[in-house]
Amino acid sequence: MNKLASELRSASIRPLGRAFFARDPRCVARELLGKVLVRRSGRKILTGRIVEVEAYLDEDDPAAHSAAGRTSRNSVLFGPPGHAYVYFIYGNHYCLNVSCEPDGRAGGVLFRALEPLRGIEEMARARGIDVSGPRDLTKLTSGPGRLSEAFGVTRERDNGCDLTSRRSSLWIGADGFVSKNVVVTTRIGITKAAEHPLRYVLAGNPFVSGRKMSS
Repeated sequence: MNKLASELRSASIRPLGRAFFARDPRCVARELLGKVLVRRSGRKILTGRIVEVEAYLDEDDPAAHSAAGRTSRNSVLFGPPGHAYVYFIYGNHYCLNVSCEPDGRAGGVLFRALEPLRGIEEMARARGIDVSGPRDLTKLTSGPGRLSEAFGVTRERDNGCDLTSRRSSLWIGADGFVSKNVVVTTRIGITKAAEHPLRYVLAGNPFVSGRKMSS
């Protein structure tokens, strides 16, 4: 695909504005479902629909990285909103988040799963897997580590990236998709404050990680 064709195909995806993210992470998380994550790498464009996220709140949320107070490492979470916060976990994968709340207040949303839309071959190469069948597709972007690897997300490359700008190599937009059958559950994969209902899922989507939810 040439550069012009890539630009035309992504033109229907409208970047989300700063105000979208300058709100309570719970509101942002719910409304992020169905939106599209876009990765531009040279002439290649990867896109995936957001189907599972988790909200992390302010410094009073024990599970949030902001609970330790503002540091040089987590400063993105304290604003301005709409920027990528990337961290390395378990010594083997990156996790992508977006900062929320007005500048100066901590908050964020973790991306847990995407439904791959465009650039599937590139994603598979990045993951080092074969996607010969429909079932294999779920291995691409189901889970925070998998989606980060598929989209080439690293802290060095993306931490602090403006996710509201089409000029960024990584951004979030809307393509008119309307989210239905949203289910809210407790967060997964954590031990602190795990009982809070802050995981948002598009019910029935096969790319959801962890517990599959039906509508």
